Amino acid sequence: MLDRMDESLQGQLLIASPSLLDPNFRRSVVLVTAHTEEGAMGLVLTRPTPAPVDEAVPHLGHLVGDGERVFLGGPVETSAVTALAELTGGVEPALHVFDGVGFLPAELDEEIEAAAARTRVFAGYAGWAEGQLEAELADSAWIVEPAQADDVFADEPEQLWSDVLRRKGGEFKLLALMPDDPTVN
Repeated sequence: MLDRMDESLQGQLLIASPSLLDPNFRRSVVLVTAHTEEGAMGLVLTRPTPAPVDEAVPHLGHLVGDGERVFLGGPVETSAVTALAELTGGVEPALHVFDGVGFLPAELDEEIEAAAARTRVFAGYAGWAEGQLEAELADSAWIVEPAQADDVFADEPEQLWSDVLRRKGGEFKLLALMPDDPTVN
């Protein structure tokens, strides 16, 4: 039931509008990793946890930079760990999301490890049942923008919400300046 749009939002960013107050998604940016008539799945790109990857998920530690933290990908199955990577050299990810970005397989081989230019590790994910994301879009809960690999691997993920809104331009540049707490304005 993709009635609001004719195509999948896979590979797009969902930017939380100021009216979205759910603490799981407030001022967040979500990469849509799958979107079909049955529902959608995504990963929150703006919620690093205090847990270092090399301590929390040691078998993936060598794929990320020193001190890289695990990200909270969403409120669903927070004990499940996934890894997104930007792969080079024509190597395909286990599940493609957009461009060279996709999920790493559970069993890593040397070819995939060598091709992983950048990797980010997530605990949990965001999920929408059939028609739920379309209803949220109709309610203006999300602003849609094409994803770029640099969004997924942003050095300052806490700034991603403002950065993507500025990139979108127009009226969204002004929205990007909105303080976290509007009462301090």
